Amino acid sequence: MPSSAIPAEHRADVLTLWDYHDMKHQVHPADIVIALGSHDIGVAVRAVELYHHGTAPRLLFTGANAPTTIKRFPRGEAVHYRERALDNGVPDDAILIETKATNTAENFTLSREVLRDNAIEVRSAVIVSRPYQERRSYATCRKLWPELEITCTSHRPPIDEYAAGIGDVDFVISMLVGDTQRVTVFADAGYAISQEVPAEVHEAFERLVTAGYTSRLVR
Repeated sequence: MPSSAIPAEHRADVLTLWDYHDMKHQVHPADIVIALGSHDIGVAVRAVELYHHGTAPRLLFTGANAPTTIKRFPRGEAVHYRERALDNGVPDDAILIETKATNTAENFTLSREVLRDNAIEVRSAVIVSRPYQERRSYATCRKLWPELEITCTSHRPPIDEYAAGIGDVDFVISMLVGDTQRVTVFADAGYAISQEVPAEVHEAFERLVTAGYTSRLVR
């Protein structure tokens, strides 16, 4: 059974990356909440919370499947997120879904198409992602949808609680490492705006790569 305990020798580096991906945005009312599909049901939990707080009148769940989500969400990420929202009191007419996106760029380009097809104009959005995707979500949206005013947020319990909820700490650390790499790689490829990577973040990333947390790296 996978461990959910962060190895003591890597804890400081894991926390450095965890904190780096937290955009620390102050969430304020917006036209819509856009929740990005992933293996993490916490995305839907946070989106529902925002709806019930009156942050936005609509939720848009976006996502098909990926190798990391097919077993957890066999009917598709957005479909399962929608079901979670309905089960928690969000009315059906307040929910839109986009079911084809397989990466973060498509989350935004295909969500725009859904809004256009439904004749819904939005000028502002709260972007909900898994905790270590906040920074990349921000950078991708700013590149592909620059006119949209955005804030980013996530369901972000303490790292130990989060890892326990996912059930596999090696997977969580590998995802952290992979998303840290993507901040630079995707900006260099033109998929996202560039962002500063402080020296301590780069050093923590390199140590975790050396330690073998490489399964989510872009080759």
